[in-house]
Amino acid sequence: MIIQPTSLAAMTWAGAASGTAAESWRVGAMLSARPLGMGEQGRMVLQIGALTVEADPLGIPLPSQFQVRVLAMGNPPLLEIIAGAGADPLVQRALRERLPQQNGYAPLLATLGALAQRPVVRQLPPEVRAALALLDQGVRTPQDLTRADGLREAIARSGLFLESELAQPRANPLPLGEEDFKGVLLRLAALLDRQPRLPAHVPASGADTPPPLRQRGLQAQPRAPLPLPLAEAPTEDDVGQLLARLRGDVHAALARIEIAQLDAAAAQAWMIEIPLQGAHGRDVLQIHLEHGQDTEAGGHTWTLGFALDLPALGPVQGELQLRDLRLNVRLWAERSATTERLERQFTPLRQRLAASGLQLDQLSCQTGLPQGHGQASALLLKATA
Repeated sequence: MIIQPTSLAAMTWAGAASGTAAESWRVGAMLSARPLGMGEQGRMVLQIGALTVEADPLGIPLPSQFQVRVLAMGNPPLLEIIAGAGADPLVQRALRERLPQQNGYAPLLATLGALAQRPVVRQLPPEVRAALALLDQGVRTPQDLTRADGLREAIARSGLFLESELAQPRANPLPLGEEDFKGVLLRLAALLDRQPRLPAHVPASGADTPPPLRQRGLQAQPRAPLPLPLAEAPTEDDVGQLLARLRGDVHAALARIEIAQLDAAAAQAWMIEIPLQGAHGRDVLQIHLEHGQDTEAGGHTWTLGFALDLPALGPVQGELQLRDLRLNVRLWAERSATTERLERQFTPLRQRLAASGLQLDQLSCQTGLPQGHGQASALLLKATA
């Protein structure tokens, strides 16, 4: 988060930067902090040490007093809030290690789809082909996700819950690693790491996709082009480049899953991504699932948000809020033509919801994607003079 000093603190900040308060701002130092309220422009006003600074709202309550750790100096210095379970230093360190490594699923899915249609796959080692086949089986179809049991299965096998499932006794004789998306990625990564004559570190290909952190909100992710041509008759060097590309994309996808797992460690909320078989390509469905309490009426609430970028529809987002049997549905579409298409489905949707026993309080669709962030923070602060 970028923090701008208030006008009242400008001289104090200048003094800290010039060295008069440098000792208290050394790397690793712990500073006392407290919230002072909201500024004129809707920003939080915080006192950190001797400085008064403004910050974008975190979206989570802060205690009346807390501490921050100086992670890096310079302009801007980097501060870490030490407050609550979400600021577990081990979790925060693990997050910082994986954030530079992660990337979205789209590049991996593009390679996987191309390999399935080209003879180059026959030149890959047999064990790699078998692992790729398992990975391909983990790509869900739209028919899978339109059934309640299919969606439940896709979420359970998304990779986010692998370790908790491994800790439970299982009646299914099929190894969990052959069902779970993260388990298959781990198996494929181990096989690719053992391939000879591959570079030790291969960066992920494709665009830098924002990490699946709750405070970033939902991110509709388009398909990725395939930058590496998969020739019909590749040379041995071409196969080596392909394996190196695969390894980079697999490790980036694994880092992405682990970021979502770490981010969910201290909250009843999950960011889940499901590979989806679309028309002439693969897409990524992102889901935000959160369980909470209704502070006004009591009882429990469930919120399910989703984001999807389909070539025929463009980016689409939605949010479903369920309180007991009362349901609110809000949709957003970047294209006005997509808004019209969705609104034409409202009547049959209302009928299906009424038949299921739910009371629909709101059903709407707006053109333009929602702005803003989620209700959590990674608790990493950047202060700028």
